[in-house]
Amino acid sequence: MLRFYTFLGLVVLFLSNSSASFAQCAMCRATLETNVSNGSQEQLASTLNFGIMYLFAAPYLLVATVGYIWYKQSRKQLSEK
Repeated sequence: MLRFYTFLGLVVLFLSNSSASFAQCAMCRATLETNVSNGSQEQLASTLNFGIMYLFAAPYLLVATVGYIWYKQSRKQLSEK
């Protein structure tokens, strides 16, 4: 039951912080649209897109790695008992 409450707490924590991340993406998108509509700096637009995707993926990879390590450790402890 403790694992369920821990999981629920993490979900609530991640969802409560998501509104700030949406605001940043909107600002990046506005900058991108302005630069592309002027017909200049297409290299900047592609670089900005790559940066957005990198910042988007990094936290998910970190959480997945920690979750995998946690899972392996818990399975190891259960097999030792």
